Amino acid sequence: MSAKWEKKENNVGVLEVEVDSAKVDQAIDQAFKKVVKRVNVPGFRKGKVPRKIFEQRFGVAVLYEDALDILLPQAYSQAVSEANIEPVARPDIDIVQLEQGKPLIFKATVTVKPEVKLGEYKGVEVEKKEFAVTAEDVQKELENLQKSHAEIIVLEEGTVENGDIVIIDFKGFVNGEAFEGGEAEKYQLEVGSGTFIPGFEDQLIGLAKGEDKDIEVTFPENYHVEKLAGQPAVFKIHLHEIKRKQLPALDDEFAKDISEFDTLDELKSDLEKKLKERAENEKKSYLEDKVLEKAVTNATIDLPAVMIDNEVDSMLEDFKQRLQMQGIPYDAYLQFTGSSEDKLRSEMKGNAENRVRTRLVLEEISKVEQIEATEDDLSEEIAKIADQARMDFNQVKEILESRDPQLLALKSDIVTRKTISFLVENSKVS
Repeated sequence: MSAKWEKKENNVGVLEVEVDSAKVDQAIDQAFKKVVKRVNVPGFRKGKVPRKIFEQRFGVAVLYEDALDILLPQAYSQAVSEANIEPVARPDIDIVQLEQGKPLIFKATVTVKPEVKLGEYKGVEVEKKEFAVTAEDVQKELENLQKSHAEIIVLEEGTVENGDIVIIDFKGFVNGEAFEGGEAEKYQLEVGSGTFIPGFEDQLIGLAKGEDKDIEVTFPENYHVEKLAGQPAVFKIHLHEIKRKQLPALDDEFAKDISEFDTLDELKSDLEKKLKERAENEKKSYLEDKVLEKAVTNATIDLPAVMIDNEVDSMLEDFKQRLQMQGIPYDAYLQFTGSSEDKLRSEMKGNAENRVRTRLVLEEISKVEQIEATEDDLSEEIAKIADQARMDFNQVKEILESRDPQLLALKSDIVTRKTISFLVENSKVS
């Protein structure tokens, strides 16, 4: 077999491949053995028609399609390897010659991985950003804990205040007509949560149990249901019940009730420690994002559109799976949000392009800087996986080594993290 690669433009080229006639004849023989099992010819049992009779009756050309199915995958894969190219999409195949006793000649139009011309990526300057933890931050975290452990009481008297939980019936009207999705009974809503459209929750404040009220609002101009966007509406409200959060006292008893600590001071010290750990992680993420952003911006890549489309496909599939995990049917989500798959794909396109560019730049930097996943790196990562899965180290290692795609993905992840660390270590914070 021989392969000739000629790059054209925009990362597209033509791979011309010639497969030996002996392999073509062998594939035609295999195709005959497959096809003859389905053939009925008078005078012969099914599947027992002699080759000569078969070709006299049907011709050898009827075997070519099946022979191609046998030949093409291996021939194309071998040709790609010989030409040392990295396709990023399915090729367009043009059969130039396919005939018994002659070589198979085909041309594959291939989009390949683009060349990455790195700009400045070492010594890039990153603006300094503070991630300090203050006493106010600790107090706020403590108050969040206090709110999360509040007791909910039902008010028999009094009126709605910001932060209360109300049980309401509501029915919405636009131009005097009720609209789909604008009605519910005994709906639970936390006032001030921003769940409803602007102005709705504020007008519940001061309302007493059992009262009715007409709430006038205007749907935002960018509202997801197009026919309601920018429209004035009236919601008829009936208030069934008011619930209020009763906060526990912030004292030593509170600390004992919600944690393993005996005093409030001990709890606050632990909160401060955790906030500082979070701040360190945020600082690390900030530096990583900034150096990556600059390295990608400084690089030049003629990015094939198909790579962006493939990334959008992947992102959309991930999104569908997340919806499924939440018990939300994809079609129902599109209907509820007034969106469409084309709109979702369009919204994902910018992020998809950035992902692909970032991945290509990181791959090129790791290659230039000879950053690799060592055996020690792999062992450390396998040990973490084994610990999390509560499995034996050797068992996890054996599983990964038996599954090449997973092992390659793990190595790639290690190299990516090491490359990002390299960029951060070689950056300048000013």
